Amino acid sequence: MGDLVDAAGLPTELGAVDYLLHRGEANPRTRSGIMGLELLDTTPDWNRFRGLFENVSRRVLRLRQKVVVPTLPTAAPRWVVDPDFNLDFHVRRLRVPEPGGLREVLDLAEVSLQSPLDIQRPLWSATLVEGLDGGRAATLLHLSHAVTDGVGGAAMFGQIYDLERDPPARAMPPQPVPQDLSANDLMRDGINQLPATVLGGTRDVLFGALSMATRTVRDPLSAVAGAIGYARSSARVMSQAAEPSPLLRRRSLTSRTQAIDIRLSDLHRAAKAGGGSINDAYLAALSGALGRYHRALGVPIATLPMAIPVNLRAEADPAGGNRFTGVNLAAPIGVADPVERMKRIRSQMTRRREEPAMDVIGSVAPLLSVIPTPVLEKMTESVVGADVQASNVAFYPGDTYIAGAKVLRHYGIGPLPGVAMMVVLISRGGECTITVRYDRAAVRDEKLFGACLVQGFDEVLALAGEPAPRCVAASFDPGAES
Repeated sequence: MGDLVDAAGLPTELGAVDYLLHRGEANPRTRSGIMGLELLDTTPDWNRFRGLFENVSRRVLRLRQKVVVPTLPTAAPRWVVDPDFNLDFHVRRLRVPEPGGLREVLDLAEVSLQSPLDIQRPLWSATLVEGLDGGRAATLLHLSHAVTDGVGGAAMFGQIYDLERDPPARAMPPQPVPQDLSANDLMRDGINQLPATVLGGTRDVLFGALSMATRTVRDPLSAVAGAIGYARSSARVMSQAAEPSPLLRRRSLTSRTQAIDIRLSDLHRAAKAGGGSINDAYLAALSGALGRYHRALGVPIATLPMAIPVNLRAEADPAGGNRFTGVNLAAPIGVADPVERMKRIRSQMTRRREEPAMDVIGSVAPLLSVIPTPVLEKMTESVVGADVQASNVAFYPGDTYIAGAKVLRHYGIGPLPGVAMMVVLISRGGECTITVRYDRAAVRDEKLFGACLVQGFDEVLALAGEPAPRCVAASFDPGAES
């Protein structure tokens, strides 16, 4: 079947979770594209920008690899170097009407994220957006979640950036060797390997069964109690943490993205003053904003279900693929005191992280990956248990440059897998951005929501003391009545 890793040390086979995300690309309701939007202090030279991705795509093979799925499921889907790779399909440039700003770039990002990636090609694009005010520019790096998660992406694509504006020229690596592997070829490889695979799988099952039987004979009460405990833990992990919000229940195919900026040091001071972590302060501020929005519209509720991705990636794990699980919280949006909200969130996060079955989704993903797509989509629609997903990804602590332009801000825009909104906090270069992408059928009063978002974060930032720091509404006018 070939090597287990490619020349860059990344796995050649898609894991079960990666394949589930890849399959979701065909349906707009399960599309998993993630995007990094970077504001740059100047417009890079186009040839230098394009040449950078030519160089890096020879180092980071995922940028040149496509997914081959066997005609019949006799083998795992495989990453292969695309023999028809065309850099100009993936690296693009466009101009917004001048003087453009973040709002115009976010609107472009929405069009890209709502459009399917071509699954017959490498699953990414990089767009240079010119025409921003003051000679600035932006980049949109669109990536399928099947490639990696946020933490893995920070490690995998770090070679795109420089630590100075004009570093020495990079040596051009050799051209990657293309792999002309068809779906039928991979199916036949799987059939040829089937005896060894079955033998190995049978051996593993027998050893596992023998080990379990030995433990059961030696200590039957502990074995039974462990099985029951894991089953109960699985039920808790999979269960809905709170009743869904009646305000956020509608879903559509139309979304919008808004963003606010915060100094990382200000959020850190506020978190420390409230006795929690940056993540606790972030989730408490988001919960406060959601509570204000519900009360302003006459629907004061105590909690709503919120899903928090938790990184499972060990230091030795490769950057490719997805290594995360989800923690379900009852977000305390009805609690007025921000410090009390932080305490409740921290308590729930601690308790959920200690669940034995915390990664139960990863355990059942191999089974889910072979379920027919229509059935899987119906299952997904019925089990989505959150109104909101909220991620927190740390990128590079110092200044970074791309093709001679300094990265001023980095906004993370995530998918909407059946939820009302996806919120992403990115910390990079001493700055924090909070990007909220929401379904416009769920969030109907957008001006009010923007005002509540600012007020919710300002309330938590005020814990840092006088003079109280404030967040900046980066993409909208916060001057609405609340």
